[in-house]
Amino acid sequence: FQSVLLLGYAYSDWIARRLAPKRQSIIHALLLVLSLALLPIVPDAGWKPSGAENPALRILLLLTATVGLPFFLLSTTSPLLQSWFARASPTKSPYRLFALSNLASMASLLGYPLGIEPWIGTAAQARFWSYGYVAFAILCCATAWQGMRSTSASLTLSGAKQSLDQAPEPPPSFAAHFLWAALAAMGSVLFLAVTNHLTQDVASIPLLWVLPLSIYLLTFILCFDSRGWYQRNFFMTSTGVSLGVMAACLAQYIFDLGFLIQIGIFAAGLFMCCMFCHGELNRLRPAPRHLTRFYLMISLGGALGAMLVGIVSPIVFSGVSELPVALCALAALWLYQMRGARRTYLVAGLCLLLLTMAAALIQSVMFTSKAKLITRNFYGVLRVLESDPGDAEHFRRTLTDGTTVHGEQFSNRHYARVPTTYYTANSGIGRTLRALGQANARVGIIGLGAGTIAAYGKRGDVYRFYEINPSVIEIANRDFTYLKDSAAKIETVLGDARLNLEREPSQQFIVLTVDAFSGDAIPMHLITSEAISLYLRHLAPEGVLAFHVTNKSLDLAPVLQRLADTHDLKSAYIVESPSDNKLYPSEWVLLTRSKGFLEVDNIRKASLPIQSRPTRRPWTDDFNNLIQALK
Repeated sequence: FQSVLLLGYAYSDWIARRLAPKRQSIIHALLLVLSLALLPIVPDAGWKPSGAENPALRILLLLTATVGLPFFLLSTTSPLLQSWFARASPTKSPYRLFALSNLASMASLLGYPLGIEPWIGTAAQARFWSYGYVAFAILCCATAWQGMRSTSASLTLSGAKQSLDQAPEPPPSFAAHFLWAALAAMGSVLFLAVTNHLTQDVASIPLLWVLPLSIYLLTFILCFDSRGWYQRNFFMTSTGVSLGVMAACLAQYIFDLGFLIQIGIFAAGLFMCCMFCHGELNRLRPAPRHLTRFYLMISLGGALGAMLVGIVSPIVFSGVSELPVALCALAALWLYQMRGARRTYLVAGLCLLLLTMAAALIQSVMFTSKAKLITRNFYGVLRVLESDPGDAEHFRRTLTDGTTVHGEQFSNRHYARVPTTYYTANSGIGRTLRALGQANARVGIIGLGAGTIAAYGKRGDVYRFYEINPSVIEIANRDFTYLKDSAAKIETVLGDARLNLEREPSQQFIVLTVDAFSGDAIPMHLITSEAISLYLRHLAPEGVLAFHVTNKSLDLAPVLQRLADTHDLKSAYIVESPSDNKLYPSEWVLLTRSKGFLEVDNIRKASLPIQSRPTRRPWTDDFNNLIQALK
């Protein structure tokens, strides 16, 4: 997004500075007409990946091929039309249009998950978006045509430049360009770093990422609005306070703050800091003559910030460490912007910078102190934690991804092979595997974790795990012993489970477990009507689909009940509450064609009714409603 935005702003800067107004209009109109040939924006099935490769490059190529040119032209709209507006109305400031543009972006951000996604399928969304894009292209071409007919559009390029500047000023210096990019980059870095911190280290709440993005856009709206929302003295002070408070809160392992308090602190801190970054940008904006170059540097800073957090950080840092680094860098930039202030303020700012750096160091030390291993890749940050080695009776090793536990094992040899966490003997999967205790059973598991379910394997059984994250497979084999201790034959298949199952012949599983629903990043394609049909193809006639739906924020049991009704399947809902420190609460939904399975005492006595919810239609590859599933 940020990279194509940068290309669009670079194009706008080049075309506005190098070409006469008439040529600008003609070239841009031709590109708009050319982009219509790419509609509708529905990817071809040939883009479907194998499932085992790193998806980053294919995702970028897919987006480039489908929405690349339309989005590129959309990204040029704000700076290019502001340039045209400034040329046509040289006495009016065009910068408020930037606030209007971000206001529309924010309205779309909040409106999509509430007003579009719950009601309209993906294919229909693509069609409607394409119709809207055609209307956009027509309006842009009409604007370009009107511009060519106007008096301003008939001016020569040099005449246009003179009309833009009633009081000519020298071009911005390199230092000004660098400062524009730095302020934009720090706003982008902090927004993305706070998003990662909140969603991975604080709470797994669906759509939580909308909050920091909304704050980021809101600060652009307020700062570039003409009503003076940015009061420099207030926001310079509040930014300093916010940096100190956020830095202190990074030591959450010491203060043990609740997640709601942390969300509030980092949301308020992000608002203050982004108001500083974007308010300073607006304060330093150049004359309209240099408008496109100003926006180009803003876009360059945003792209660099996104690259640092999205690409560089996973390579350089083993954990989510970009936030403390971002706070330190922003504190240094804030101190630089305070130059010229009274000595007392400068000393206070220097102390704040040192405090922020100290807090970042504490956060890094505390984050790694209990971790035997921390590794990070495209799919997230995995940690292997160990409890106090001095407690031999209860010493255990835990695999986590952010705030979500993916398995735990006791080191005591008497308990090492005992299934723990969500997979105990009384859990839904434990009861299912015991109820279907036939010889030479084939069991499929989507989601490996620590490999806990392998503890149920018997001699002659085959337990086939599907795992998309190669690091998880490595950790399960090296740092846990469930797989190597299992009496069953263990098979691991790397890659997206659904893609692999589509290519495989029927596995005839007696149990197929779908264990990929923890946290807020729900893989929707694993819980649709088409996915159920695929699972049934791989299931033995008397087999059971076992869905692990333990989740603090989402109630997926009614969603699965709706899918069960669609496919004429019978269901059981088993909830296990923790009884001691060896257990975790767990929720399982079991689907089967077999009525006899539900009559087994072990299943019947533990089954609970699923609380029905009003549903518009079952989830499919084309439609889902995450808002509907919120608890």
